Amino acid sequence: MSFRSLSEILEQSQQKKKPFWEIVVEDDMTMRQVSKESSFAKMNTMYQAMREADLSYDASLRSASGLVGGDGQKILEASENKALFCGDFLCRVMARAIKMGESNACMRRIVAAPTAGSCGVLPAVLLTCEEERNIPNKTMLESLFVAAGIGEVIAARAFISGAEGGCQAEIGSASAMAAGAVAYLNGGDNEEIVHASALALKNLLGLACDPIAGLVEVPCVKRNVIGAVNAVTSADLAIAGVRSAVPADEVIDAMRDIGIQMPCSLRETGEGGLAATPTGLKITQDLL
Repeated sequence: MSFRSLSEILEQSQQKKKPFWEIVVEDDMTMRQVSKESSFAKMNTMYQAMREADLSYDASLRSASGLVGGDGQKILEASENKALFCGDFLCRVMARAIKMGESNACMRRIVAAPTAGSCGVLPAVLLTCEEERNIPNKTMLESLFVAAGIGEVIAARAFISGAEGGCQAEIGSASAMAAGAVAYLNGGDNEEIVHASALALKNLLGLACDPIAGLVEVPCVKRNVIGAVNAVTSADLAIAGVRSAVPADEVIDAMRDIGIQMPCSLRETGEGGLAATPTGLKITQDLL
């Protein structure tokens, strides 16, 4: 991708009088030398893979470690029994976020968006928005291009891997991408899209990557819920007129600086944070 800042995308959008998503599509067409139809077809393939991963969820499966599996179904059942404070929409978002993370841990087919560890955030939010509002598939794909543009800028300007920047770079980036996509789906303009992503990423700055036993399971799977719900609330804040005091590009820069300053023990090594607690160490020892 040729953009290194969200402000560049906004400038081109204003100059060409085209929406955010179309600027991202045109960049993809140029970079990969493909037609607009081909670009949309590729994105549609990924969105359908997200849908299939959701539909093929198997609550009976457990990861090889035994740490993950079945929790997504628990949320759905508790919601159906009116046992939770969260409304139906958020409960479905929560369930899908965990289901995707569990499927990843159980070696099922998922879409790494932007990473396997954060694979639950975008599908949870987008599939539930589509379901809630009966949104046309083309519009859903446009929202994914919005998310892609945000993610590509984060990757170019900072990082999207836990090994480089902690979980803020994985769940945080996914949440920022999803927030921008949701803002677009809710009729948000470019300003609201970018502020939604900034608010979402700000909320997760400093999040450590501390997988127990080095597995992308605990606490990774459940953090997808935090990223997904954070995306929805951040988008709602932006649509309501709330603005990030710090511009989105500067928030990304702050995430990069925080990640660089994080000790290696908090960057996916499984040596610090929750992985270093007595329980974390015991689980690790038991799995050896």
